[in-house]
Amino acid sequence: MTQQEQYNQMVKTPIPRLITSLAIPTVISQMVSMIYNLVDAFFVGKLGTAAAAAIGILLSIQAIFQAIGFMCGHGAGSHVSMALAQDRKDRANMFASTAFFASTTISVIIAVILMIMRRDLMLFLGSTKTILPYAMIYGFYVLLCAPALSMSCTLNNIMRYEGRASLAMIGLVSGGVLNMIGDPILMFGFHMGIAGAGLSTCLSQYVSLFLLLGMFLSHRTISRISIKDVHLSGVIGKIIANGAPSLMRQALNAISTAALNMAANPYGDAAIAAMVIVGRIISFFYSVMIGVGQGFQPVNAYNYASKKYIRERKAFRFTFGLGEVLMAIFSLIGLLFSKELVALFRNDPKVIEIGAFALKLQCIALLFSPLTTVANMLYQSVGKSAQATFLASLRSGLFFIPIIMITPHFIGLLGVESAQMFSDIFSCLTCIPLVISFMRKIPHEDIHTEIDDHYQKS
Repeated sequence: MTQQEQYNQMVKTPIPRLITSLAIPTVISQMVSMIYNLVDAFFVGKLGTAAAAAIGILLSIQAIFQAIGFMCGHGAGSHVSMALAQDRKDRANMFASTAFFASTTISVIIAVILMIMRRDLMLFLGSTKTILPYAMIYGFYVLLCAPALSMSCTLNNIMRYEGRASLAMIGLVSGGVLNMIGDPILMFGFHMGIAGAGLSTCLSQYVSLFLLLGMFLSHRTISRISIKDVHLSGVIGKIIANGAPSLMRQALNAISTAALNMAANPYGDAAIAAMVIVGRIISFFYSVMIGVGQGFQPVNAYNYASKKYIRERKAFRFTFGLGEVLMAIFSLIGLLFSKELVALFRNDPKVIEIGAFALKLQCIALLFSPLTTVANMLYQSVGKSAQATFLASLRSGLFFIPIIMITPHFIGLLGVESAQMFSDIFSCLTCIPLVISFMRKIPHEDIHTEIDDHYQKS
């Protein structure tokens, strides 16, 4: 895709068709990523309740490295998109390259430190004596491939902001499919148990990384990755500032997962396993909303930089409406088949009882997630990092952590099961005035720019 073709795509394609075309690959990528997490949970669940719970213990570790990748990817991605909208490819290369090598360096250092303190880390994250042996084994492989996860997230997000969502999908989906195939073969064919699940996950992450990096090195993207284009001064600060909402969101996901496991710990392995399973199911449903929102982000960033404010408003309304329709469908599925969905992963009566009720509550909360998601992406994609960081901190941080720490002391297990639902509702209500404020501040008409003249003459 040339810069002229990108301009035509982002500025002239009807909004519903444009966002749908960008959202479909990202939704597929998100769903496949979630599916192979569900596949892990499905096969590991056959090893027992303690093994199933161990997968949830490691979710917070994976969230840390996703946080690094998303911070660098989102932090650079909007700058890449806006630089290309302004016909400044050299600036796009600078942000893409700096983000990739920053992600690599940070993730490797953190992975080494956590590998050294692995046992204490597993206990801190909520492992019981029965869960710990499984968590230690699975955690080794998760930390081994953690840098690949960070780098893949960085490259994936840069490609999306270019409008190359289909290429990004290929990289992620290939790794996901490999993991789905590898799990049963390594776990049961080679009798490796939970180590097989960990090795399969590790291999799939590196396959995704090599495929995504290969697309940059083979010039299938507009921006380029090169050590020569790395500029720390004046660039890394902007990447971190703009990526702060993603870092905040993912870091709080890690903290909230650990807090959830610790809150469920007094109720035994069944409670931890149930909340892990529910978390995976809801994450699968919610991944569709994330994918739709990611289709919105490059459109919003490009049109904001191009001063196409009418298209920006249309893009927000369409994305929010589409998200509500999709989440309503998934909410209905979860409410009607809550027991059956939980039983797919662990046929334990206690796990099903706890999980089914928690799933119903979180399915109600799905209806409040579209506004929260699109509002956060609206602010982040135009570089308003302070507001975006605040919005990113709501769902898994400012609301969830106090709720999960306080309510179980008063209403017991119900407090664990309902914490995410209340957090989602409060987050949505908080977003409403911020969205209204943003829409009031931007012009109601488009502004013609020199870039328009340049591409129209071309």
